[in-house]
Amino acid sequence: YPSELLMQKITEDNQIPVHIHVSVSLQYVAGLKGRALVEFFHSNIAEVENEELRHLMWSSVLFYKTPSVEVMACVLLSTKAIYFLLDDSFIHADEHQSDFWNKENSDCENSSFHLSCCFVLKLNDLQSVNVGLFDQYFRITGHSADHIVTCLTRDSYNTHTFIQQLMAVLSLLARTPSPEPVDKDFYSEFGSKSTGKMENYELIHSSRVKFIYPNEEEIGDLAFLVAEKMDGLTNLPSLNILLYVLAFQVNHLEGSAQNTSSLQPKTLILTSSDLFLFDEDYISYPLPEFAKEPPKSDKYQLADGRRIRDLDRVLMGYQTYPQALTFVFDDVQNQDLMQNLTLDHFGD
Repeated sequence: YPSELLMQKITEDNQIPVHIHVSVSLQYVAGLKGRALVEFFHSNIAEVENEELRHLMWSSVLFYKTPSVEVMACVLLSTKAIYFLLDDSFIHADEHQSDFWNKENSDCENSSFHLSCCFVLKLNDLQSVNVGLFDQYFRITGHSADHIVTCLTRDSYNTHTFIQQLMAVLSLLARTPSPEPVDKDFYSEFGSKSTGKMENYELIHSSRVKFIYPNEEEIGDLAFLVAEKMDGLTNLPSLNILLYVLAFQVNHLEGSAQNTSSLQPKTLILTSSDLFLFDEDYISYPLPEFAKEPPKSDKYQLADGRRIRDLDRVLMGYQTYPQALTFVFDDVQNQDLMQNLTLDHFGD
């Protein structure tokens, strides 16, 4: 340790997405390569001398205590813990975080010293991992509200790779074995008798950490919700969700100095007849065991919805990743105007 293969892998993974702006301190981390990156981890981040860095990933993260603030983080997985190296601007993003983040180095703010805060979740405190629809994100849950983090990878490959690495590291933990399970019948094993609904798929790892995957009912619930938003324009059996993807909506800020654009996180859902943008709560659902009341907002809130038949053209950007798409819709007040004119003109 560290092997040549590991150093090559973390060097390749140490790239900030081009559309995200981060502080100078995180840009410094992204500039490190190979052995320098491993040495940086051991001298600045690692809490135990004999722990090994196993995986590195850049991802947007959300914390349960601050669900409205999405921040870029360098996620480092070691044999002892998961470290989230955060942009220092995150501390000032929300005034309610003063209890959550204890900021002591306020005298450094005006100097040339760039500060990053690091959130640590020890593997021994890990209880469950919820994988989102189509592996677009995953939520890591510890033993309290302070220990719930969602990684919005927006990429099924990154999610899959991290989960694989996490399972491998958890296998190294020495935990007392679980007691022998009591024999259960089929219904108590796979369903909840109180609701009659099938539970989500659960994989209980040898370390006793639960890995929870969505089942088909989540897609069914989402299709029902989408149909509700369409005011009954279509019948539910024929409604198919063709695409579910976490994306950004680009809002151009024309009044700013450089005519910049802000990125608003949105969930894009494409059906056979409509295109929807939803504001989705990625952190509060499913409810943690200690939650005393449901969240203030629903999991999905409709932000915009258009009919595919009103789509005029799609403009594609020429950059590689992330791909920019502009959907141009016909802005006609009476959407069925053409159809009515045709009927009037040609009669029966």
